[in-house]
Amino acid sequence: MSEKTKSFNLNLAGKEIVVEVNRFQTQADGSVVVKMGDTVVMANATMGRKADLSRDYFPLNVDYEENFYAAGKIKGSRFVKRKGRPSDDAILIARLIDRSLRPLFPKGMRNPVQVVSTALSFDKENDADILSAIAGSVALAISGIPFDGPVGVVKIGLNGSNFVVNPTIAEQETSSLDLVVSTANNKVVMVEAGANEITEDQMNSAIDLGKKMGQEIADFIGRIVKEINPETLEVVVAEEYSGELAQKIADDLENEITDALQANGFKAEIKKALDIVLEEKIYANLPEENDEKIKEEQKLEAEKAFDGAIKKIIRKNVLEKDLRIGGRGIDDIRELSAEVGALPRTHGSGYFQRGETRALTIATLGSPSEGIIIDGMKEEVTKKFIHYYSFPPYSVGETSPLRSPGRREIGHGALAEKALAPVIPSKEQFPYTILLQTEIISSSGSTSMGSTCGSTLALMDAGVPIKRPVAGIAMGLMTNPENIDEFKVLTDIRDMEDFGGDMDFKVTGTEEGITALQMDTKLHGLPDGCVEETLKKAKIARMKILEVIKQAIVAPRQELSQFAPRIEIIKINPEKIGELIGPGGKNINGIIDKTGAKIDIEDDGSVFISSDEAKNVEMAVKLVKDCTRVIAPGELYEGKVAKIMDFGAFVEIGAKSGLVHISEISTNRVDRVEDVLKVGDIVKVKVKNIDNMGRINLTMKI
Repeated sequence: MSEKTKSFNLNLAGKEIVVEVNRFQTQADGSVVVKMGDTVVMANATMGRKADLSRDYFPLNVDYEENFYAAGKIKGSRFVKRKGRPSDDAILIARLIDRSLRPLFPKGMRNPVQVVSTALSFDKENDADILSAIAGSVALAISGIPFDGPVGVVKIGLNGSNFVVNPTIAEQETSSLDLVVSTANNKVVMVEAGANEITEDQMNSAIDLGKKMGQEIADFIGRIVKEINPETLEVVVAEEYSGELAQKIADDLENEITDALQANGFKAEIKKALDIVLEEKIYANLPEENDEKIKEEQKLEAEKAFDGAIKKIIRKNVLEKDLRIGGRGIDDIRELSAEVGALPRTHGSGYFQRGETRALTIATLGSPSEGIIIDGMKEEVTKKFIHYYSFPPYSVGETSPLRSPGRREIGHGALAEKALAPVIPSKEQFPYTILLQTEIISSSGSTSMGSTCGSTLALMDAGVPIKRPVAGIAMGLMTNPENIDEFKVLTDIRDMEDFGGDMDFKVTGTEEGITALQMDTKLHGLPDGCVEETLKKAKIARMKILEVIKQAIVAPRQELSQFAPRIEIIKINPEKIGELIGPGGKNINGIIDKTGAKIDIEDDGSVFISSDEAKNVEMAVKLVKDCTRVIAPGELYEGKVAKIMDFGAFVEIGAKSGLVHISEISTNRVDRVEDVLKVGDIVKVKVKNIDNMGRINLTMKI
């Protein structure tokens, strides 16, 4: 360890977190190593010194590097051993860190900032995700980059009735809650959760605990910053378009803009009405200018100020009049509809509409072997339930090249998957691999929640015996810029309310409780009481949506689609697995070739047999049972003649063969075996006896 390295320790709920500053002395503005047990994460924060004021967004890039070497593993691919595209898990962790940090940078900041968290060592007990978020927060806090942190990030589990702070991986496996809370300045900044139908009160208590523990971490990081005493770096901040010009437009055109925002609620109509106001009331009053370039610049500035004015008026109408876009009230949900069976040849389909947001989900059922093998830093696992989310450009009336899923699509897909996971039946109840694909047909906000509802419909249409339907709702927030404690929580936010508001809080669940949360905010933290109110209102909205889902389909279908594969499970003695497989896979491959069925064998003796044709499944089941039967004297078999000798014939019965002596072929005298039998004949035999060497003697004298 270098002499310049400084080490800091925090005992949080009985677990020690160690922070080492400048442990490896990178050239980043801030560099730290964070440890818990033998799990070690390094984070580096760097800021570009040149700002690009032409951008209308803050260029923050957060990455999480998941390394196999951290767990002493070599990447599983046969041909490529180095890292390639980040795994979905790595992308989701990076998004979690990003959403914890992004709200706390100065508004209008245009200097590029990059935060890279790298897993260096993994002890298979302490997860690297929370340490990566803490490390990113420390690296930023000591870097001198302007940042209203630090942020404390903590995970909360629930085992029985007891909350667990930063549970181990083993504790997470038995936990009914997987909650991450990010806290700064004694306020909640970010929430992410998966839950097994827990109540709103339980969730609120868990978030309160997470806020408290997170603030302990933030205070700890604050002490580190005080000792390091970094020099603040200079940044260039772009002018915010919510300034004087935007305020003047809002004051002068409040009635006109409000009327335009009430134009029947459809995006195209609202845009058309606002464009008329922009053209007739703003462009028409710009100073006369002969230079076209200057004229376009004036229009651009006016358009940006107009956009700022629209956001101000949306906020004012909510706070002062409880009036929302399209004339909705604070707690009103847009028009809802649900449909199942929209597509004729798929295994299941669901179409869900909330206002102009429309999600079409298709369910596909497959054999157990069609699951996805996840080979990551942790143990290799096979996923049997998968949800994908697609957001094509036409869904928002735009054009762009179609590419592989981006971080947003991966994040939204994972959220819907997390929301539905608690109601998916076990492998024993329903042995299929389940793949859901949601196509966002049209978007006006809250597409991930539309995806969740459409997926519930598709699952029930496919005959998947889910415990209960799941619905989701996105909640928003408008606060008074002068006093954050004056706020209104909005039910079912649309796109303009998301862009111009302060919070996007997604809540999913069943009639019994919450299954997932995801919250991010543009504020430096939510006002007190906001989380509790949001969860209460979200439950009311969720119940209304569940009623609409039940009107479309009240319960999972009793029969699978005729186009879905059929699967049957049989149990065999695990000691018989070798006999079923046979030397070099001879027996199992023979059954597969003969029947065309897919056969999956597990270590506990479970055999999954699947095929699109029910008759193929029946045939394969019979052959597997024959192959693994315990052979005993007196048993009857139908077997194939495999070999003929002078003294008799060998007949295959199941995975073994037995001898039919020439004297046992018929009740009549047989001089030559070939006169009666030939190789390939199917004959009926009975087990006569099994000698002390395990040899099977058969008879055809039945």
